[in-house]
Amino acid sequence: MDLQTVWFVAVAVLWTGFLLLEGFDFGVAALIPVLGRRTADRHLMLRTVGPLWDGNEVWLVTAVGATFGAFPIWYGSWLPALYLPFVGVLVGLIVRAVGFEWRHSSHDERWDRTWTRIITGGSLVACLGLGAALGATTLGLPIGADGVRVGGAFSGLHWPALLGAVAVLAFALVHGALFLALKTDGPLRLRARAFALRWSPVAALPLLLWAGLVQLRQGTTLTGFLWVVAALAVVLTWSQAKLDREGRAFAGWALTLVASMATVFGAAYPVVLPSTIDAAFDLTVSSASVSDYTLTLMSWVAAVGLPVVIGYQAWTYWVFRTRLTAGPQQEDAAAGTGSGAGTGS
Repeated sequence: MDLQTVWFVAVAVLWTGFLLLEGFDFGVAALIPVLGRRTADRHLMLRTVGPLWDGNEVWLVTAVGATFGAFPIWYGSWLPALYLPFVGVLVGLIVRAVGFEWRHSSHDERWDRTWTRIITGGSLVACLGLGAALGATTLGLPIGADGVRVGGAFSGLHWPALLGAVAVLAFALVHGALFLALKTDGPLRLRARAFALRWSPVAALPLLLWAGLVQLRQGTTLTGFLWVVAALAVVLTWSQAKLDREGRAFAGWALTLVASMATVFGAAYPVVLPSTIDAAFDLTVSSASVSDYTLTLMSWVAAVGLPVVIGYQAWTYWVFRTRLTAGPQQEDAAAGTGSGAGTGS
């Protein structure tokens, strides 16, 4: 396997890892208006992702950095063509981070509700923007022979971008619900599990449609098999949620994403950015990559740095693996009579 293919696989893994880990962060925040009936419930929901959300964002930085480093022409065509969604992603992530840091600085109920809504809004905007960007880069953008977007600022926001946005958001909602069912106990756990059981078959449809369209366009037997695995994983998720096995349901839903994204990137290879104007304008791994020397140097750096990042994150998840409950102390703190609730630690 040549280095260009290796780094294409690496970029695909990084984007998939980001969606897998940050997906439940987005989902939990988006579900606050749906499942957070009490102040204590909202605090509990944010406490489940408090120690994890900023570490999960490392995967986004790494994915974008790897795309820029290994395939600068892809990066240079993709980001300007989808300028608006990427600006939305940045704004959403920034205001979400500010919300996490400022929300617990005061015990005033109005202050708390305001920043909680900002966290929810920022997560929704970032989630939709990332989905739009990934959907467009795998299903096509109006790219000309020079690799530049043809049309105005909204020309890249056609149906592939919308499908990707809906697919990622729908996945994140169920992913967040299953994470809450796995990480909490009490009434919130029951509501989250019921939400996942009810909506997982519906939420999987946009993701499977996205992967199926890429597969039909230029897929192989292997990627077709992966699509079937993704579809069967939805059935596994629903059946395990029905049996109250949150861990297996969460693993099944994660498999749905992994198999779907493997189908998308595998079927798209060697094209990294298809043009909706003319197939002759498609960007491929060979036409968009840097030299083999640069890829070799990047490979050595990744071989040293990536295990450290993965090891640190694995340790973080292990430390914060226990279930959380909205006990008496959290109830008092949520009402403003205690301290330290919802600090995200």
